[in-house]
Amino acid sequence: MTTDARRPPPRRMFGTWGRRELQGLFWQVLVVGIALAVVGFLWSNTVTNLSARRITTGFAFLGREAGMPIADSLLAYNPRDSYLWAFVVGVANTLRVAVIGIVLATVLGTLIGISRLSANWLLSRLAAVYVETLRDIPLLLQLLFWYVLMQALPAARAAWRPVEGVFLSNRGLILPAIPIGPLQLWVLATAVLGCAVFYVVRRRLVARQMRDGKPRPAWPFALGLIVVVPAALSLLLRVPWTIEWPELRGFNFVGGLTLAPEYFALLIALVTYTSAFIAEIVRSGIQSVPRGQWDAANALGLRRSFMLRQIILPQALRVIVPPMTSQYLNLTKNSSLAVAIGYQDVVSIANTTLNQTGQAIEAIALIMAVFLTISLSISFFMNWYNARIALVER
Repeated sequence: MTTDARRPPPRRMFGTWGRRELQGLFWQVLVVGIALAVVGFLWSNTVTNLSARRITTGFAFLGREAGMPIADSLLAYNPRDSYLWAFVVGVANTLRVAVIGIVLATVLGTLIGISRLSANWLLSRLAAVYVETLRDIPLLLQLLFWYVLMQALPAARAAWRPVEGVFLSNRGLILPAIPIGPLQLWVLATAVLGCAVFYVVRRRLVARQMRDGKPRPAWPFALGLIVVVPAALSLLLRVPWTIEWPELRGFNFVGGLTLAPEYFALLIALVTYTSAFIAEIVRSGIQSVPRGQWDAANALGLRRSFMLRQIILPQALRVIVPPMTSQYLNLTKNSSLAVAIGYQDVVSIANTTLNQTGQAIEAIALIMAVFLTISLSISFFMNWYNARIALVER
């Protein structure tokens, strides 16, 4: 017994590698080799066919003059600019829809999801009708509906004016605006930096309170970093803050901020459609919180709004955030439907480039790279936020 217990284990082939590990390695190498062979065959076949048809490959065309008009662009653009800058403008237009759409859809979806759980019968039923109706109608049909509705609005001379300085017509939604120049950007950048510094300061204040139990107000730091410092810089640089009011001249409006009918219809369709799904996610997240949390908060006499904001929603976020990521990705990718109503996002500009240059593979590759980068960025941020709010077991 003693001799067998002290006997060294049998030596394996290739050191510590066993038969199972070698089989796993073999199959992995085989699968990767087959995948590389398929990719190599497709690439070789594509290059051969392009050469036979005398179609040049590469991205050299991006330096040529685009010659295409872009009616609604966030960045300054001229048809004499290059295809590369046209793509950049298209990416900016896509982000303009995606970022604003995600924010508005989150706010609207959260409100509707909470309304579905309201004790008010009429409010909960209206929220249910909103969710079930919009989720069951294809997004493309909703997009076309809003675009046709925008075209049916009165002309600029008979534009609706719901609020002073705001006009709604078949030219789009026209709003007052504050011209943003280099000086204004410096002040806004200071305010953003103040928000970041305040976040760090607030975390330290909370950590100190957890150590000694003494509460320390954070609002003086917020007031100083986000309001006082940017205001002082604005006074020091003598930054002009003027409101540019739109006014009708001839057949169109001059001044202010104009949201084109295509952009406005696309934004409304994406926000309303996605908010219906977000509402269900929020509702299920709130219902996942144990009933005892509500009962304990009621026993303490807390207001329902305070309970929801400080107790229920922070716990529900752990259930809400993962599926919410999918909705953010869907909204971003669904923005490519803008080509159906003529809004020139990155897909529309790539299609025009493809028709003008014949560089089909390169144009499609650029579209894929843009959406892949945006989607991975959203996923990275949401996964980071999800890990940050996750419960840590001790």
